[in-house]
Amino acid sequence: MAQGRLLLCADIGGTKTLLGLAAQGELFVDRRYANADFQDFAGVLAAFLADTQTDPTQVDGGCLAVAGPIADDGRSAQLTNLPWRIDGAGLTQRFGLPALHLANDFAAAAMGAVSSSPAQRHTLQHGDPLATAPCLVVGAGTGLGMAIVLPDGERWRIVAGEGGHAAFAPADETQAALWNFLRARHGRVTWERVVSGPGLAAIHEFVAGTERSPADIAALAATDPASAEARSLDMFLAAYGAFAGDMALACLARGGVFIAGGIAGKLLPLLPRSGFLAAFGAKAEHAAIAARMPIHVATDPLLGLNGALEIAKQRA
Repeated sequence: MAQGRLLLCADIGGTKTLLGLAAQGELFVDRRYANADFQDFAGVLAAFLADTQTDPTQVDGGCLAVAGPIADDGRSAQLTNLPWRIDGAGLTQRFGLPALHLANDFAAAAMGAVSSSPAQRHTLQHGDPLATAPCLVVGAGTGLGMAIVLPDGERWRIVAGEGGHAAFAPADETQAALWNFLRARHGRVTWERVVSGPGLAAIHEFVAGTERSPADIAALAATDPASAEARSLDMFLAAYGAFAGDMALACLARGGVFIAGGIAGKLLPLLPRSGFLAAFGAKAEHAAIAARMPIHVATDPLLGLNGALEIAKQRA
């Protein structure tokens, strides 16, 4: 185990937790745990400290990125898809740790995206970036996350958003029919109903009249470009691009648009030849502005954990 003062970081999701330790601002150890193996996060943390033989008194601070809302006082959080409550004061008392900052998991992913190295990005559109302009991070997975990231001197400031819950805007007659299909089921149709894992499944049900998992849809689309699965995926990626472009236009994200989330990484080979970029840029009189926005896919497999580390470093 490395000597000296440490930062403790975590990316706590609904099914898995990533924990890491950093010294001199760099992660030197990380572990992945299945949440189903533990009753609460304290159990995961205890296992991590034991597995890495970490002395809690050597920890200076850190950040826990949580897949759920953070309490207004910043001291606790409730996971959305797991009956776990993260109690910062309780962790301090039990383990002898310093106070750890709590952050939303997508805020951490956004920080990880904008602070990533060029090697951890796949550029879809080079654009004409402005270093002083806002960045936008969007990410489709189980839901649809969005955050605006503002340059603040040598640091970044995260502005959380709920753009995924804005109203879905159909771009053509087929998407309008999809809107009617989803409206009959949900009432109000949001972007998240379309641009997410469940959204891809719903699109395929609309296109083919059958149910398939998002993973199966993507796999079949890759092997048969004429299949219903391929048509479903095309519609999904076009909607994804339109959403990213609309949100980017709303905040004039000339600093760059970053696509995070597991879906984009898995579909990376298909993105350049899909309708994603065309839909991103289809902004009528403002198409020239959209064309000047850099677009990157974040490829760091430890994006949330590295983002939590960056947040911890800013607060150190």
